[in-house]
Amino acid sequence: MKRIVLAAILGGLTLFVWMYVAHDLLGLGEMGVREIPNEAVALTAMRGAIPEAGFYLFPGFGLGPKPTSAQRNAAMPEYMKKYEQSPHGVLVYHPPSGPFHFSAALGREFALNVLQALLSAWLVWWAASGRNYSARVGVVTVAGVLAAISSNVEDWIWYDFPGNYIAGYMTTQIVGFVLAGFVIAAFVKSETVARS
Repeated sequence: MKRIVLAAILGGLTLFVWMYVAHDLLGLGEMGVREIPNEAVALTAMRGAIPEAGFYLFPGFGLGPKPTSAQRNAAMPEYMKKYEQSPHGVLVYHPPSGPFHFSAALGREFALNVLQALLSAWLVWWAASGRNYSARVGVVTVAGVLAAISSNVEDWIWYDFPGNYIAGYMTTQIVGFVLAGFVIAAFVKSETVARS
């Protein structure tokens, strides 16, 4: 069990450092991200039009909060026309909320990376323990590919996220899991704890 925990911490650290390199040095995590032109005008309009923090799709159905399935189905033909003729997208909106706590965000990111590495180490122990090094790295790599596909391709399919953003972010995630896999596979080599 100690080797799995050590693999999780070191694998998580590897992911954390890679995310820094990918975002701050290589720019992979920001591919396709742009600033809003005339931002001041857009922000003023949002402050007046959006009452609370949330995840918003536009254009909307115009049905108000919590429409029934029947109402959404009835509104679909008009919505499709509106969608074709209007700008569309997603907006994660937060009204002014005070200072951004960068160190807290970094702490949450590191905790997430350790959790990802812990789950990957457990998967290696469960599925590939006792196999050769490349097979153990392969298990973590496949987990990374699954995570990258699940969290990114759906955003491209349903919300029209830019293809270069999706490609950059998937590359960031997959390479991170490959690198973490190198570390995890070095520690989770064989039966390290008795399976129950």
